[in-house]
This record gives sequence, structure tokens and C-alpha cells, in this order.
Amino acid sequence: MSRITSPAASDAVAPEQTPRTERESLYLSLGAQVVGAVYGFVLAQFAAALSLTGDDPFAMWAAAGAAVVAAVAATAGYWRSRSQPEQAWRRDLPSWLFTVNTISVVVVHAALAFVATYGLYRLLALGFIGLPIVTFWAVVLMAVTLGLSAYFVYLSSSSITTQRLSTLLMAFISIGTLTATITTPDPQWWTVHFSQLGTFDDLSSWIFNGTLIAGGLLVTTFAVHISRDLASLVAAGTLANRGVAGFVSTAFVIMGVMLAFVGIVPVDVNLLVHNLSASGMAVAYLVLLIAGYRVLRGMPRAYFVAASAFLVATAASIVLFAVGYFSLTAFEIIVFALIFGWIAVFMRFLGVAGRGDAGESGGTP
Repeated sequence: MSRITSPAASDAVAPEQTPRTERESLYLSLGAQVVGAVYGFVLAQFAAALSLTGDDPFAMWAAAGAAVVAAVAATAGYWRSRSQPEQAWRRDLPSWLFTVNTISVVVVHAALAFVATYGLYRLLALGFIGLPIVTFWAVVLMAVTLGLSAYFVYLSSSSITTQRLSTLLMAFISIGTLTATITTPDPQWWTVHFSQLGTFDDLSSWIFNGTLIAGGLLVTTFAVHISRDLASLVAAGTLANRGVAGFVSTAFVIMGVMLAFVGIVPVDVNLLVHNLSASGMAVAYLVLLIAGYRVLRGMPRAYFVAASAFLVATAASIVLFAVGYFSLTAFEIIVFALIFGWIAVFMRFLGVAGRGDAGESGGTP
């Protein structure tokens, strides 16, 4: 395969932050710090016995504030980024599709800000048990928390690419599920199954199920970026299968919808729908993995080596579970990790396909 730099390859590489983006993120952060300081001051006056632990934990108030600020920053950043040359194609999307994409980006950033902030303060609480939060520290901590949330979220949402979406998904799923495991009221949840985390009527279950729902929305957003990237690679001659964009993007939409329904319908609400949703996601993953040897011909050879490793690992996990070596919880966690691990690998290789690394592109191994 000759050296070809396709539009998809160019766009998949994260655009450099412009002075305007840095300036806007800084100003937004300063504004969020002012809001955070006022929020912290008011909170300290009206919240009873505010502390890192106890009945009125500072973590919940800080996480809620970070989520609101993140939602505003993500909306502004994702909307403003349409004016960037490498993101101009988004202006041609149907209004409903752009709205859905915007909602998914905003929801995921807000949810990530919430679980990251909540998890951080819960961790701090383990080292400062019983520490009261006086007015001064409420103002300082809230200003810093909201300021950093606005700054990083604006930068992230202003430079959304296929590869950054995969990084965002991995960070969100990892932090969300870990936060759910450390806040669950049942320390023996792992003796039942992975979905047990979503069966408690408390914050930990809301975090777990919310992570799955928001993650599903983000996976469906992948479909738009993947479809364009793959279509560009086909037009550039890197990929030969002309139906690859529609096939892969449709499979990702199915995966996203199934993942969202795993969270929408917890196992204790409807076992059949929950299991069908989880199975549907796994089937879509296997279809993409196996069909990729044919429909993705032209991707870097290293991708197919990685895909083979994921396929072998998945098959081995199924066998080990069938013979009783793995518990149901371990099996679910392993397959869950394999699915999102493969998504991350696929996104990374999609971003470099056709960029002219001699000897590394042009077919299956």
C-alpha cells in the first residue's frame, strides 16, 4: 500500500489547542472559581455540620457543583469547536444528530466530573476522618474544584476526535465503576455478579447504572465519527470495502444502545431485558471482532494481531467460565474489560490507518 494520508487520519489526530481555546478555557475557569467561592460560602452558612464524612458530606456538594459547571463548559466547548477547520464537517450533520451528539458529550463530561470529584473527596475523607469544613476551606475547596472542572472539561470538549472519545470513554467507565465498587453498601457484592452493583437503591447504584447509560450514549456518538473516518479511508484507498462505514457504525450504535439498557433496566428490575441487553452488546462486539478480518482489510497489520489477541482472550474466558474456573462476577468483569479494551485499540488504530507507516498497513497478517 502506498503512503496515503487520508482525511480521516488527519482529523483523528487531536487538533492542537489554539490560543483562543486556551484563553476561553482560562476565562471560563476563573468565572467558575468565582461561582465556586460563592457556592462554598453559601453552603458553609446553611449546611449543618459540613465535613468530609458524616451525614452531610462535602463530597456530594462538591460533586454536584462540578457536574453543573462541567455541563456548561462541555456545552460551550463542543458548540464553539464547530468553527475549527478540522471540526467543520459537524456543521453539515442533521440538527437532530448534532443535538444527540452534543447531549452525549455533555452528559459524559458532567457525569465524569461528578464521579471523579466524589471519588476524590471520598478518598480524602479516609485520611481526614471527622474533619469539619469551615467557611474558609469551603470557599477555597469549592473554588478550586469548580475551576479545575471547567478548565479541563472545556479543553476536552473543544477538541473531540475519535481517539479522544475512546480515551474519554475508558476514563469514564473506569472511574464510574470503581467509584460504585468503593461506595456500595454491600461489601460482598462480588460474590453474586457484576450487575449486583446496580441493584441497591442508593448513590452507588445510581453511579453504576448512570455510568452504563452515559457510556452507552457516548458509544453511539462514536458511530458518527467512525462512519466519517472509515468513509474517508475508503475514499483515500486505504480500505477496500465500501460498505465498511455503515456496517461498523451500525454495530457501534447497537453496542451503545445495549449498554445503555443494561443500566436503564437493572437486573433486579427485569432480569430478561437486562441479560438480553448485556448479551446483545457482547454479540455486537464479537461480530465486529470477527467480521473485521474481512471488512477492515487495509487497517495496519498490528491491529489484526491485537484483534486476534482479544478474540483468543474472549474465547479462553468463555471456556474457563464454562468449566467453573471463573466465577460469574470475574467472567463479567473480564468480558466487560475486553470489550472496552478492544474499542480503545480499534479507535487508536483507526486514527493512524493510512498515515504512511511503511510495512504496517495493507491487509491482515
